[in-house]
Amino acid sequence: MNHPIKEMILQRMNGISIGMYSVCSANEFVIQAAMMKATERQGHVLVEATANQVNQFGGYTGMEPTDFYDFVTSIAQKNHFPIQNIVLGGDHLGPLVWKNKPADEAMQLAEKLVEAYVLAGFSKIHLDTSMKLGGDSDDFYQNTELIAKRGAMLCQASERAFVQYRIGHPEALEPVYVIGSEVPVPGGAVEETGIHVTTVSDFEKTLEAYHRVFHIQGLDQAWNRVVAVVVQPGVEFGDETVHEYHPEQAQALKNALAGHPGILFEGHSTDYQTPFLLREMVKDGIAILKVGPALTYSLREALFLLEEIERNVMVLHLEQPLSRLSDVLEEEMLKQPEYWEKYYHGTPEKQRFSRKFSFSDRIRYYIPFPNVIQATNTLMTNLKKHTPSYTLLSQFLPIQYRKIRAHNLVNDPVALLLDYIEMTLEDYEYAIEPQPVKSVATDCETV
Repeated sequence: MNHPIKEMILQRMNGISIGMYSVCSANEFVIQAAMMKATERQGHVLVEATANQVNQFGGYTGMEPTDFYDFVTSIAQKNHFPIQNIVLGGDHLGPLVWKNKPADEAMQLAEKLVEAYVLAGFSKIHLDTSMKLGGDSDDFYQNTELIAKRGAMLCQASERAFVQYRIGHPEALEPVYVIGSEVPVPGGAVEETGIHVTTVSDFEKTLEAYHRVFHIQGLDQAWNRVVAVVVQPGVEFGDETVHEYHPEQAQALKNALAGHPGILFEGHSTDYQTPFLLREMVKDGIAILKVGPALTYSLREALFLLEEIERNVMVLHLEQPLSRLSDVLEEEMLKQPEYWEKYYHGTPEKQRFSRKFSFSDRIRYYIPFPNVIQATNTLMTNLKKHTPSYTLLSQFLPIQYRKIRAHNLVNDPVALLLDYIEMTLEDYEYAIEPQPVKSVATDCETV
């Protein structure tokens, strides 16, 4: 059986514009919402973890790759989603977390990282060796050959691990690989300027270097499973701005991709693009769309709106304590500022505003904190016990209100939350749905 991404590539080679979006999140509500959308289309859900989020030492989530596998599959089981329809990916797998260590030590840790992901059942592996390590020369970023050699080292670790993994899992799909050294900062831009579209020269140089090194290292079979190259097609976001996709700026890249059948582009930081632009990206070969902060941003929006409803509901029920969710989040962010302080600048008032409302959504790092979980649970409990009136739903969640009135949604806080997240996912569903690619002749015949 082919890997779902390989199947997607075959459809594209047969003239169908189709894509796949990758949910880059460790939030249960977000993953559950993504599974619900995949159930509707009877397809796969692609969920990815990053190296700093999940690694052999726990990452900032406290999860190792096997823990993340168990976490995602447990959500699937609770929601009756087929395990076989889950594709797990590892994003930015390489020495990113240990880039300040000497190169040899950092790469040894990176090999163990990739092995851990493959042995946990992850089948989409982004080999990212694009960062300068301790002892590297100042011209490292121009040394595509060294970057490719390090990528091949990680691929060899992955292939060895898969041989071991397949002994106990004979039905397992062979891993597919994403390469590319021009990778945006995980989680979005720190700065809002200086976005440069990948040049055709850099794309071709990356592909050629990896192909040559893989062949030298005896990785020809693995090369046949390289499915995508990460490029910067001109999309990014900052605190309050979004760099929108302009198809004409990526036209040269699109033309170059046509010369490499079987290869896709992977677009990082596609968050907050409009559904129409996302669809254009898929048509132009950026067929794997990574999204993360936009989904937890929707989660945060929904939680704050539910908190507004709670405040108004609980006026009638003074004996119940309020969740104080937004206040608790602010308190936790001030106590432990390491996840936002490098990203939010300006006056104290501006920083406070950004902590709550920035597109960078650094709040996502604090949602798993115990006090925040407790506040979220209190919010849900209050709204389950005291069902919001239609008037409050119409005021704060008008789209969900209409769905409830049409009997397409239940008046339950979790259902409201999930439906709100799904609205963002629907942009991506629109982008990836299969569309025939019309030729010029066909267009003329239909005029």
